[in-house]
Amino acid sequence: MNSNEPLAFRMRPKTLEEYVGQEHVIGPGKILYRTIKADRLSSIILFGPPGCGKTSLAKVISETTKYKFYKINAVTAGVADIKKIVEETRNYMMNPAGKSILFIDEIHRFNKLQQDALLPYVENGTIILIGATTENPYFEVNKALISRSMVIKLNPLTEENIYQILKNALVRKDGLGEYSIKIEDETLRKIADIANGDVRTALNGLEVAVLTTNMDSDGYIHITDEVIKNSIQNRKAIFDKNGDTHYDNISAFIKSMRGSDPDATLFYLARALNGGEDPVFLARRITICASEDVGLADPQALVIATSAMQAVHMIGMPEARIILAEAAVYVANCKKSNATYLGINKALDDVANNDTGEIPMHIRNAPVEKMRELGYSEGYLYPHDFPGHWVEQQYLPNERVGTKYFEKDENIKI
Repeated sequence: MNSNEPLAFRMRPKTLEEYVGQEHVIGPGKILYRTIKADRLSSIILFGPPGCGKTSLAKVISETTKYKFYKINAVTAGVADIKKIVEETRNYMMNPAGKSILFIDEIHRFNKLQQDALLPYVENGTIILIGATTENPYFEVNKALISRSMVIKLNPLTEENIYQILKNALVRKDGLGEYSIKIEDETLRKIADIANGDVRTALNGLEVAVLTTNMDSDGYIHITDEVIKNSIQNRKAIFDKNGDTHYDNISAFIKSMRGSDPDATLFYLARALNGGEDPVFLARRITICASEDVGLADPQALVIATSAMQAVHMIGMPEARIILAEAAVYVANCKKSNATYLGINKALDDVANNDTGEIPMHIRNAPVEKMRELGYSEGYLYPHDFPGHWVEQQYLPNERVGTKYFEKDENIKI
């Protein structure tokens, strides 16, 4: 065992049989399982949260393929590294197969020039690309590369998956098997729960606990709940305010307000705040929801939301959490109407794409008397001169008469 290597590194599987989790893509009979077993892999892009097994899967492929396997990290590598790998791949003396597998960790870090440099070699089959990323590849990776690759989404590992990996780590010689350790199953499951889908966090926590705990008089290292609490401390949140989870979480937050679920609204708000989301950004989203989804069903929602946004500007965190919660819960509890949202969209589409005619002369402005002589404002009926302060007259252009942009629904009481 190389004690300089972290436990999470040493525990990486070498075969498909050792790989734990991701049964939806790597289980027996699944397409990725079959292609790896047959060594007939085509280019793939793996994306998922940290610690879900992307690099471990690449490690399995490196151990099973007959092709030359290269690994680079997009943070430190460049076009020159790609060209060197291509030259070695094409060198028959060094690589009789004429093709190789290139694993690029954090491929989203490659800029457009670097990704374009890969494209011709992926296209002609010289390079079988395996890209790994925590970001959504449809946003971060060259569309041409995406079209030539199989995109596979890996999920956070389940608590049971992580528990099994921790159990294996305790007995494997290249894990912690050479230590005399006593730990309850319940404590192992607490580690798996705290890790929240990230096996690297779980293994690092267990290793810290073992290496920093003295052996008792009975000859064992006793790992208790208290030891684990001090080794991992906080539950790992699956949230990246600059990544894909940012968009997923804010989408869930908005949809929860729109769907009138105050509990889900508070949950996703807390998740965003815990992940370091900008409170002003959250206030803006609440304000938009108050107008788009509540609208005229409760005009007070927009007043509360804009007041909350101003207060968040003035107060800041951590007290801003209370302001945001009040505004978000109010919006969630309101009756909903998107009539004005639909109406303005319909009107904008009409103005942009159809013949909307001319503004009727009688409602045009006539600041100069001579303009009245030309027909401006002539025949205009001033509503306040009539009973009920209303009078029927034409406001839309002739070409739009009868068009309904605002459809009042049952939640609008005005």
